[in-house]
Amino acid sequence: VAPGLPRGHPTAMEAREPLRDVRGALRAVLARLREGEPGEGREPFELPRFWDALGQTFQVTSQEATKLSLAFSKPPLPSAEHCRKLGEDVQNAILAVATVYYWLPKGQGTTLRKMVRDATTEVVEGMIQLTDTILNAPVESLSQEQLISTGSVWEACEQVSNLPRGEYNQAAVVSALAACLGVVKDAVEEMEHALVEGQDPYGDIMEDEELGFRGNRDTYWSEADRQLLSSCMGLMKASKACLKKVLAAVKAHGKADSPEQIAQLDDLADIASEISPSVDELALSMYPPVNPLAVRLNAAKLASVLKKVLEIAKTSHVCPPSEEGWVQFLTGAVDHNMNKVKNFTQGQL
Repeated sequence: VAPGLPRGHPTAMEAREPLRDVRGALRAVLARLREGEPGEGREPFELPRFWDALGQTFQVTSQEATKLSLAFSKPPLPSAEHCRKLGEDVQNAILAVATVYYWLPKGQGTTLRKMVRDATTEVVEGMIQLTDTILNAPVESLSQEQLISTGSVWEACEQVSNLPRGEYNQAAVVSALAACLGVVKDAVEEMEHALVEGQDPYGDIMEDEELGFRGNRDTYWSEADRQLLSSCMGLMKASKACLKKVLAAVKAHGKADSPEQIAQLDDLADIASEISPSVDELALSMYPPVNPLAVRLNAAKLASVLKKVLEIAKTSHVCPPSEEGWVQFLTGAVDHNMNKVKNFTQGQL
């Protein structure tokens, strides 16, 4: 027995020991979640029942995190036996969360599955972080880290209420497309702002003593640069319009009644998710000093992603004849701007 402690009172190490095993078990669950695929489920799958069960398991996990955190928030410490019980409850709560995720069959759509998996993983990561914090913290008092970790688990558990629950995969795809559109809108606005006539693109960066004054040509756009960049802006705006239109079409016509429709929605979400990174890469290459070939390469990559999105949309159920007009118009806009980029950079090849 440690000096100064009454017999039978656990030392800090002993009290927390069972948490090491719990942490190991949670890490194993996390590894499996990251690489594993949900099963096909042996009984008929019911989405409302799935959402209820998922919500309940997330709620129980949140409560177990609170119990665990409180037990180690002030002396006296829980006994090793009590700690073992707390650890078991945490482990069972996390296993229940993972089990419910595994109910979700592939046939419900990969976009929905990815969102549920991300939410589930976040909860497990939060709980690992909390056990870590308790294992490493001085026990005398509730540490700031422990408060933050507990809050993170609560937050992760609340995410379940934000998951898209509409018509199966259709709601998940709407949510994914809306997120992409938000990122692209921001990138377009930022670039438009930087390109305002005569504005210094690095105006928001303070003077640097060591670099000296930025009278350097490398921090400004030439007239030729600006011509090339206006065509790039055309491509970026086409990206925004493309996501807007596809999002509206999925909202209006998207269905998830058949495996084919679910797969078409997933294909749209997959390819659309490539738009925002491609827009970002093009935008980065547009800052001075401009390397016209790098700009052309990034513009070509974005154009090819947009053409693919339009092609997939056109051949899917979200594009009845009433939607064909904008598909044609945007395909033309992408080609027109890409041809201009090619003309402006022809001399560089």
